[in-house]
Amino acid sequence: MLLHQQFVIMAKKQAGKLAIIDKTTGKNVTYSRALIGALILSSKFRKYDKGFIGIMIPTSAGCALATVGALMSGRIPVMINYSTGAETNAKYAQKKCKFKTIITSKALLEKIDCPLIEGMILIEDIMESVTIVDKLKAAFTTKLPVNMILNSIHKGEENDTAAILFTSGSEKDPKAVQLTHRNIASNIENFGDYVKISESDIILANLVFFHIFGLTVNLWVSFYYGMTMITYANPLDFQTISGIAREEKPTIMVGTPSFFWGYLHKSEPGDFKTLRIMVAGADKCPDALRDGYMKKHGVTLLEGYGATETSPVVSVNSHEFNRPGSTGKVIPNVQVRLENFETGEVCKTREVGKIFVKGDLVMKGYYDDPELTADALIDGWYNTGDMGYFDEDGFLFHAGRFKRFAKVGGEMVSLVKVENTLEKFLPVGVSCCVVEISDETKGASIIATVTIEVNKAEILKKMGNELPNIALPKQFIVIKELPMMGTGKIDFRSVTKIVQEIINNSGSEL
Repeated sequence: MLLHQQFVIMAKKQAGKLAIIDKTTGKNVTYSRALIGALILSSKFRKYDKGFIGIMIPTSAGCALATVGALMSGRIPVMINYSTGAETNAKYAQKKCKFKTIITSKALLEKIDCPLIEGMILIEDIMESVTIVDKLKAAFTTKLPVNMILNSIHKGEENDTAAILFTSGSEKDPKAVQLTHRNIASNIENFGDYVKISESDIILANLVFFHIFGLTVNLWVSFYYGMTMITYANPLDFQTISGIAREEKPTIMVGTPSFFWGYLHKSEPGDFKTLRIMVAGADKCPDALRDGYMKKHGVTLLEGYGATETSPVVSVNSHEFNRPGSTGKVIPNVQVRLENFETGEVCKTREVGKIFVKGDLVMKGYYDDPELTADALIDGWYNTGDMGYFDEDGFLFHAGRFKRFAKVGGEMVSLVKVENTLEKFLPVGVSCCVVEISDETKGASIIATVTIEVNKAEILKKMGNELPNIALPKQFIVIKELPMMGTGKIDFRSVTKIVQEIINNSGSEL
């Protein structure tokens, strides 16, 4: 089943039910109205070039329906990151995927101070151009039997691309990930069955749809099951989102640990108590964060693991199988293989190795980049570039990016493990990031960055009880505000750059 076809089926089945509660605009949209809106947008999009169409709209009813309308019209939505360098990202997407039209919002462009570039069409202008005839035609279509509606919109195949998303691009140029209908739908079904999602769930959708976590778990999970989606455009508006959770009583919410910290600090006790499923992903989830949600809201914060290239969910903890510190068990119909990074042999229990993933969730490939695709996909196995291990009960533990391992004194040291250990001994509210600084003569050194001055000697003594000497930080550097990526992760590459500059400028001996 194609994603937009499943939306039509659910919209017919749940016609009077609320599809979207848009907290940014204050509008409530029933499934019947959502279907009318998607059909109208679909007819407008048919005037534009075939193939790709850019979507650059904040998390809202408008963005959700534009994404569905694009697929209904036979266009492939290219989801554009507007949180950092919107103009550059929009032009890069146009060039990389060779298309012109980008649907965006005047309100967004004004807010982020982004100029109107060639090919941009404002959603506000599209909506103003909608006539009574357009509305009547769409409303009439929604009254037809499901099969007739499905015959009036784009059909296609399950292996057709359903979305293009871009990787963060902090190493090189962003890669254009092609995800098919089969990729996303299989992930929704396998993840949904595993954590027991149903149409009666209400999801608090505050993640950006240009990030796979938001696109799959906020937008498509909701429409696929016929749930109600509560949208809000700014995940960093911690207090407002806590208030929305209290008022609207959602049952599902996903996010990054840094966002969940913000909600924990700004919420009142019990704001999130209605949440049945609360999953943190995209970064490691500290024990203190889990404890905080249990104490303040009586909610179990679960941790999961995924990647843009895997649509995204690979493993997740559930209430039935929950091992804090792990990223849970691999979801059904997904294979994970751990390979020794030197020999390529399958790892034993608790042996750290490279994570490879296989299944319907794995992307079609990187658009217009056969070389990178061949590097990433080997016999259907996707090389995640992450390291991890399985414990005796089949729980997957994430040990960090392969690039976040430092070779110190001939030993491989996990910077993530050093961070996890350091976090235990830091004062409450202090963030950290551990990086590797290379030196041609002295080799690699491990440096800890913290957001305030700390008692280094005391902390190193405690860390020494849990880590070998080679894994202990050689230096502590204070960076009051650690740079973040749009997804809420600490940008360790930027941190590395800052640390390198500080050391070079101070002539510090490592």
